[in-house]
Amino acid sequence: VAIESGEVDRILPINRLYFGEGITIVGNRLYQLTWQNGVGFVYDADTFAPIQTFRYPGEGWGLTFDGHTLILSDGTETLRFLHPEDFRVVRSVQVSDGERPVVRLNELEYINGEIWANVWYEDRIARISPATGLVVDWVDLSAIYPASQRPSDNVLNGIAFDAVNNRLFVTGKNWPQLFELA
Repeated sequence: VAIESGEVDRILPINRLYFGEGITIVGNRLYQLTWQNGVGFVYDADTFAPIQTFRYPGEGWGLTFDGHTLILSDGTETLRFLHPEDFRVVRSVQVSDGERPVVRLNELEYINGEIWANVWYEDRIARISPATGLVVDWVDLSAIYPASQRPSDNVLNGIAFDAVNNRLFVTGKNWPQLFELA
């Protein structure tokens, strides 16, 4: 999608057997999870040509890349770090805010050494230490598209970071707008 106009530049429909979820780019490869099938796909990032499929246990909610490993959320408080070539689990962390586990971790983005994760059905993003799993801060987004102005299932669910231009974008399921955060 062209960010300035919202025009769709290229699209690749996913097989109807799957519900597509988290996506991240590593070099010239695009990695995509499916929600409940335990199947992921790797595509050429320029052409969307399929390269391979991979399997992972549990559900796929969010995916990002920290420069070395893929980081996968599955709706629990656990984040798994996967080797991008063979998808084996390298390590995992339990995310918590103090003593309380943070569950329903959804969309992920790796930003300046932190994992940013929206929490399903909440209008906030957790900023997580990848080393410890501790929430170092929260980003409250309740004012950008108030819950009172949208159906209950139209939740915050999109984080994208443009590292080249240092821009952060957020959106949600069926939201009519994309927001750039300053």
